[in-house]
Amino acid sequence: MPNPVFRFATVEGQAIRWFLKRNCSVTPAQLGWFYASLCVVSLGIATFFWVQGAILILPFAGAELAGVGIAFLAYARHASDGETISLEGRRLVVELESAGRLRSARFDRDSVRVEPGAGGRSLIELSGQGQSVSVGRYVRPELRPELAQEIRRALRGV
Repeated sequence: MPNPVFRFATVEGQAIRWFLKRNCSVTPAQLGWFYASLCVVSLGIATFFWVQGAILILPFAGAELAGVGIAFLAYARHASDGETISLEGRRLVVELESAGRLRSARFDRDSVRVEPGAGGRSLIELSGQGQSVSVGRYVRPELRPELAQEIRRALRGV
């Protein structure tokens, strides 16, 4: 039987994996370089005016750069967030990464239920064996039913 075609998953031998990641246009390394250049330019201009006698410009530039740095740090912490769903043999493994923390759940293929959440645009609920996990954060809401159907199809082995 030929392998089924999946829109969201990759098939690696007998394993099927869904990698659902945040869409980030700037990597944390690129953001760090941009922030460093912003600091050099801003502090250079502030130092010029401080030398001219505007003594408050340097502390305000420092406060501004600290605020921007905190915002960039919050962005960088979540840039690699994502969800990985793996179906290997009789096991469905779900791994959720958020701000460097990894949470995982394991389900038996035969007892897992794939259900849409309460609302039409809510997350997909995977449950079974006394545990439950929500997936689909990084998929557009209108595509979540298609993802749920794809997971169901893979669990059935179709």
